[in-house]
Amino acid sequence: MKLALQIAAKGQGLVEPNPMVGCVIVKNKRKIGQGYHRRFGSLHAEPNALANCKTSTRNATAYVTLEPCCHQGKTPPCTDALIKAGVRRVVLAMLDPFAKVSGLGVKILRKQGIQVEVGLLEDQAKQLNEPYLKRLMTGMPWVIAKWAQTLDGYIATQTGASKWISNPQSRHKVHELRARVDAIIIGITTALKDNATLTARNVKIQRIATRVVIDPSLKLPVRSNLIKTIDQAPLLLVTNIMMKDTAAAKKLSHRGAELVYLKPDRHGKLNLKRLLKQLVLQEQMSNVLVEGGASLHGAMFKQKLVDQVLAFVAPRLLGDPKALDPVNTGKRISNITQGLPLELVNTLQLDQDILLDYRVPPGS
Repeated sequence: MKLALQIAAKGQGLVEPNPMVGCVIVKNKRKIGQGYHRRFGSLHAEPNALANCKTSTRNATAYVTLEPCCHQGKTPPCTDALIKAGVRRVVLAMLDPFAKVSGLGVKILRKQGIQVEVGLLEDQAKQLNEPYLKRLMTGMPWVIAKWAQTLDGYIATQTGASKWISNPQSRHKVHELRARVDAIIIGITTALKDNATLTARNVKIQRIATRVVIDPSLKLPVRSNLIKTIDQAPLLLVTNIMMKDTAAAKKLSHRGAELVYLKPDRHGKLNLKRLLKQLVLQEQMSNVLVEGGASLHGAMFKQKLVDQVLAFVAPRLLGDPKALDPVNTGKRISNITQGLPLELVNTLQLDQDILLDYRVPPGS
């Protein structure tokens, strides 16, 4: 099952909105085949693993990271493939909560006399497909808040200078991340200050992320790099409904930007939760990367929309009380216990930088 989980991860960025799934076929205590779901719309892990076998699969055991599908979708049911192959036993990491599968795949296999066991390395399987599971249960995408910071916690000097806090290895890692998510979100202040393109460069492109700018007053210039590179990746501008039919809206739309109009709340802020739900409903997005700045990160945390934090920590000290923080919620904190607790799940050393991978506990 560890191997099945490992090969399943190869589909990251390629299979969404489907889950990542891996399968290993074992017979007489020996692996005879393996496979994974390689790309959305293509064959699933089980038929790929069975096709990889060079010997008979009759009476073999299949280790699968997720309950086999049992309905006709873009591909035939995987339960049929396992039954036809004569597999005697199926070991699953977890059930699939998708309504057309949930428990039915197991029921069909058992009805055919196949022994089914569920729950082997279930926690690891759930972590592998966190975005898929969240989207099914909540209708919301998996939201990753990412920033680079100095050791004393700053993302830029008081003048806004931030190039470069992180080293080349860290920046390469960010481009790998951009190359597998569905969307990259920034605020208009960051867009104006950095004039970034937000594209993935010098890495293998698994999917082209939509660049999303929270721009309530449509301040993005038509000469910006985001507009200039619109042929490389879609650009979506999220703005106030009051900006509809304005000259700025027509100009940006004419240059190829897609505009999404949201009604602001009583404080004049755009409803980010509504935006995220819309990205799922209309664009089938599973993974969203928020690259800031501090106000946007703060709004995301304040509205309890963040699932994962990726903080690239560089061995540098600023020591300037007026330097910029990564998150600004606007809340005054008088007690340490009022701060948001995070759960560290992984660390990665990138030369002298360290990448800290945290999860936000549900409900926090």
